[in-house]
Amino acid sequence: DYYKILEVDYDATEEIIRSNYIRLALKWHPDKKKEESATSRFQEINEAYKVLSDPVKRREYDEKGVCVVQDYDAMEYLNRYKGLILTCNGLGIRYPIW
Repeated sequence: DYYKILEVDYDATEEIIRSNYIRLALKWHPDKKKEESATSRFQEINEAYKVLSDPVKRREYDEKGVCVVQDYDAMEYLNRYKGLILTCNGLGIRYPIW
């Protein structure tokens, strides 16, 4: 949930979203935070801000969710995670079912 990532309410103003984005981006920037998770967290924060700071994308996200905003269709989304889905995190599935 992009709102949770940016730690704002669903009715947050653009100013609040921008303010929280700056605070979180500075906090989680990989050059400042040396944890392994810093890079992925920083990318999540940027992605959330990219959507919530754009009025059109924010409205689409509010109405339909992240898949519509990112222009994924169902097969494209599944193909993106196909390896993870098929291997079940290494539980022994060796042959693709697709």
